[in-house]
Amino acid sequence: MTGPPPILAVGAAAIDEWYAVSNLPEPDGGAFASEVTTAFGGVGANVSVALDRLGRDAGLVSRVGDDEYGERAREYLADTGVDASRVAVGGDPSTRSVILSDPAGERAIVTAGESFRRLRLSEADREALAAAETVFLTGYAPDAVSRAVLDAVESAADPPALAFDLSGSVEELVGRGTEPETIHRLLHAADLFVADDVAAAAYFDGPDAAVDRVAAAQLAREGSGRTTLAGDGWPRAVLTHGADGMTVVAGGEVTEFDAFEVDVVDATGAGDSFTAGLIDRWLAGSDGRGNPRRDRAGVADGVRFAAAVAAINCTSRFAQPGLPTRDEAEAFLAERES
Repeated sequence: MTGPPPILAVGAAAIDEWYAVSNLPEPDGGAFASEVTTAFGGVGANVSVALDRLGRDAGLVSRVGDDEYGERAREYLADTGVDASRVAVGGDPSTRSVILSDPAGERAIVTAGESFRRLRLSEADREALAAAETVFLTGYAPDAVSRAVLDAVESAADPPALAFDLSGSVEELVGRGTEPETIHRLLHAADLFVADDVAAAAYFDGPDAAVDRVAAAQLAREGSGRTTLAGDGWPRAVLTHGADGMTVVAGGEVTEFDAFEVDVVDATGAGDSFTAGLIDRWLAGSDGRGNPRRDRAGVADGVRFAAAVAAINCTSRFAQPGLPTRDEAEAFLAERES
């Protein structure tokens, strides 16, 4: 194996079975699928491919099955710039998702397959994570993996910046993802903490409580002197609300931002591409064009860039084909500022 890239994501690389449905069915209800197809997804793969599309040197730590789905996922990653040398292969069925997407771009997701749930970090994985500049972790990671990532990051001589996406509700994660006690550790340890409305409501018991707890965790961390990043307002957290925008908590202060209005084709992967944009602007150690960064982006600049990446991605079907390049995201922003 080569040395680790500056950014390592820990998460699933999956095949999405995508159903274009007439409507998202209610309990005991139904829907008609006008099209059924497959595409590539998984939170870890979505984030790492999004960063690669932005010109970042990124890698993925994951596990797929020794089956058709796993082979397709590895072949796809080989055609990107993502370092997939740390994607293990096991005998369990590959992780895959069934996605129901309605005409408005709203979706429901059901995930199956044991391959990612049985991921465990090797000693080489731990060393690579400790040597990286930035580490991304999803709440869908098995609890043992999340704890191992935390230990690797916190024990590093020069700790990497850590981004954590809560990803799903606590009930959904029980038995297959990161447990509440570990989420609590991550809330206090992460340089960037991201959660959508569903995840925040389940873990924090409501949006107001989420803001209060996040702000308290940030102030406690700043008071302890445990920070890996220079600049004001670290660490940072973003609570996303889909088309209704996002709430940023930085240094205990709360700011609301609007999302960009676009013609949504498919919102699958929007949150993952948004998180990749935040990592690019807030955590990565260069300007994305190979030049050392003097200062990381401010709150508003980072959110606007990340929101642009997510908005562009929503104008194409599936989680990854619409991921923009850096030039495309910057052109999108320039058009809306003119």
